[in-house]
Amino acid sequence: MMLQFQNVTKRFGSFTAVDDLNLSIPENEIFGLLGGNGAGKTTTFRMLLRLIDQTNGTISWKDNAISYDSSHLIGYLPEERGLYPKMKVKEQLIYLGKLRGMKRSEVEKEVISWLERFNVPEYIDKKVEELSKGNQQKIQFIAAVIHKPELLILDEPFSGLDPVNVEVLKDAVLDLKKLGTTILFSSHRMEHVEELCEHLCILHKGKPVVSGNLKEIKRSYGKKNVLIDVDFDLTFLEELEGVHRIKKGLNHSVVQIEEESVSQVVLHKLTEKGFVRRFELEEPSLNDIFIEKVGAAYE
Repeated sequence: MMLQFQNVTKRFGSFTAVDDLNLSIPENEIFGLLGGNGAGKTTTFRMLLRLIDQTNGTISWKDNAISYDSSHLIGYLPEERGLYPKMKVKEQLIYLGKLRGMKRSEVEKEVISWLERFNVPEYIDKKVEELSKGNQQKIQFIAAVIHKPELLILDEPFSGLDPVNVEVLKDAVLDLKKLGTTILFSSHRMEHVEELCEHLCILHKGKPVVSGNLKEIKRSYGKKNVLIDVDFDLTFLEELEGVHRIKKGLNHSVVQIEEESVSQVVLHKLTEKGFVRRFELEEPSLNDIFIEKVGAAYE
């Protein structure tokens, strides 16, 4: 049982926004759908929500075609927020919950529970426009999950949140997964994707350029990073075979190498130059892979 996109294409006139997309998203998992601006993510979400129809292909959930009648099974937190600024929080969430088929008493119970969990019970009778951007984001999140959807779309869910509230929302997302919710997660913050997602797909111009298990993607990427902290210039390393690039930071530099064995050559050359305060070999980050794969697609 899973969410499936089979040969899904969406054209707007002569422009192809999504191009023959095939994806299988496991049930009860947080799946990362990534891409730069204009990659086709939002169009994919809108087709899934039945806000627009695909030009070709099928989208199914648990072997049944997604239709407008199944929209109550889906929750959606859009990147562009959609709350009514003049409405009070309680009124707004009751209204949105009832649209999803919930009874007023059921919604009220959920509203109180979620506001207490997010440490903002005092906002229940405040207008949305009176809240900070971060607290508006919490209300938007509650609106997306209050009806306990089976499938949840989170588009930049941590936008506008400080680090403490990012962790609060992360915990809520992980708890929803434990309860059986399948989550489609999109973010430009690759560290959040690495922390939450087991499988992912990176779109570029409507087509996947990377897709699969995150650990396997990293292993197949091949290249490694070496974190180096020294008091001398590292540009001489660029002459070594197997060294791709050097990125200098404030507290350390990152040297990207072709394979693990190159690290020993780099270490030997460094110790000839002077004292090495830090030398640490690590896997490439998802951010490295994203930049290379999406950047290569532009060339």
